[in-house]
Amino acid sequence: MALLEVEDLVVEFPTRRGRLVAVDRVSFSIEAGEVLGMVGESGAGKSLTGMAIIGLLEPPGRIAGGAIRFEGRRIDDLPPEAMRRIRGRKIGAIFQDPLTSLNPLYTIGRQLEETIRTHLDLDARAARARAIALLREVGIPAPERRIDAWPHELSGGMRQRVVIALALAAEPALVVADEPTTALDVSIQAQIVQLLKRLCREHGTAVLLVTHDMGVIAETADRVAVMYAGRLVELGPVEAVIRRPRHPYTRGLMGAIPRIGAGKGRLVQIEGAMPRLDAIPPGCAFHPRCPRAVERCRLERPELAPVGPAHAAACWRLEPEPTG
Repeated sequence: MALLEVEDLVVEFPTRRGRLVAVDRVSFSIEAGEVLGMVGESGAGKSLTGMAIIGLLEPPGRIAGGAIRFEGRRIDDLPPEAMRRIRGRKIGAIFQDPLTSLNPLYTIGRQLEETIRTHLDLDARAARARAIALLREVGIPAPERRIDAWPHELSGGMRQRVVIALALAAEPALVVADEPTTALDVSIQAQIVQLLKRLCREHGTAVLLVTHDMGVIAETADRVAVMYAGRLVELGPVEAVIRRPRHPYTRGLMGAIPRIGAGKGRLVQIEGAMPRLDAIPPGCAFHPRCPRAVERCRLERPELAPVGPAHAAACWRLEPEPTG
């Protein structure tokens, strides 16, 4: 049984003009210790999927269909207090901007110690010792001194390391990481990616890594889920999706990444833009931008179908599998 199972998840926003569907019948699973990367353009529904899993959808957003099961137990219909006990203890979260995740009025030590004591049966001395050990583990130098620092006294990269320590404080089985490297410069991004990989390997923690950066996915994930306009369009092992993308949208994403030694040819450009929530076309949502679209694409929505070992794509006219 998978650690996390998401089945036909629907997230909607009621408005005066009707309901806007932001996540549309999305299904996937994550095994214990696995890193699943979720990638797509801004507005694809990646972050909303992550927020739905940890029960932090901003009203009026709501789960309107489907089911989320964690360790075999359904969690999408739990009361807020029951979900709060799972969040932090069983499911950790890392957000894009560490400043919004840390309380500026408390030292990082107090925030870590409160989280540890909320979820683990430790006294104050043991909680402080664990907080120092966590700061050391995530690569913060002189943790005995830094534990009494305020968030504004740390750099962006150091603050993000503190957020990772907070997410791991109660040794959760799953961490939802929403764009954890976007607010950081490139050299710090690489350090955070390596840190996440090492911590997952050493703790056996599963990770849902939400990002728009295919480079981060390639470096970190075991499998990748590609989202477009609230729908999953491709799902499979990261090697297969990156080297042999089968959906035209995934092919476009991969073609837009510059490669060292690939000459000075033009990068692939996906014409147009992702549709607004109130203007998602019928059929395949990608068809207005797709060079391979036919009449069926405009009328019928394709579902994920197998295209290789543990690899699926939702397309009526799949890209031919690359050779070589």
